[in-house]
Amino acid sequence: MSGNVELLSDTLAGARSENRAALIAYLPAGFPTVDVGIEAVKAAFEGGADVVEVGLPHSDPVLDGPVIQTADDIALRGGVKIADVMRTVREGHEATGKPVLVMTYWNPIDRYGIERFTAELAEAGGAGCILPDLPVEESGVWREHAEKHGLATVFVVAPSSQDARLAKITAAGSGFVYAASLMGVTGTRASVGVQAQDLVRRTRATTELPVCVGLGVSNAQQAAEVASFADGVIVGSAFVKRMLDAPGPAAGLEAVRELAADLAKGVRRGA
Repeated sequence: MSGNVELLSDTLAGARSENRAALIAYLPAGFPTVDVGIEAVKAAFEGGADVVEVGLPHSDPVLDGPVIQTADDIALRGGVKIADVMRTVREGHEATGKPVLVMTYWNPIDRYGIERFTAELAEAGGAGCILPDLPVEESGVWREHAEKHGLATVFVVAPSSQDARLAKITAAGSGFVYAASLMGVTGTRASVGVQAQDLVRRTRATTELPVCVGLGVSNAQQAAEVASFADGVIVGSAFVKRMLDAPGPAAGLEAVRELAADLAKGVRRGA
């Protein structure tokens, strides 16, 4: 089963060999329905995403803003289950042959069972997991099972992370490093770009892993800006907002495809 994490690594290396950042799209499973959510993953890939993160909807998504919280709420009210998340991963990956990760908070995995979750994710063709709230010190059992099943463990670093802490996190992670740079209240757009650039520089000093930035990027211009210094550009809320604003599912899928195409041009421009 080691092919899953290798596919992710090869995809990121492939983007680098083209002298560009990878485009990583985020979409929650079960939103607006399980079936449409699966089609949205395919649409993001069709538009030009290199990797897709499938969100496991959670009632208390501490790192997600109001747009993703709204989508999660719709998915949860629709009765989305972990089995639906696995199905979304499987069908998105099988339709495209491209890497699909799960982004989830720790509590649902803990309740579901680590061995069961990792085995099912690997069996579905998943490339790994992004775990924003799992402290690296408490990740040993998870990493043991993830490695056994050939899954990447992606940890999140932030501008507040000290250099020694960055080194500890990146040493434990695999696949890539998710560099989260806060938007809005942390300062103006220009200073946030500088902050993210500094975080990427400091993170790269500790690891050979690609460093991908989730930064509130919503258009090609911002994607190009982040692509000029990061290995990957992660876009979530902008995709979800397009679907929330669309008059219906077909229009939502077309909007996802169009945004992915726009952002894919952006990451190439930023090379």
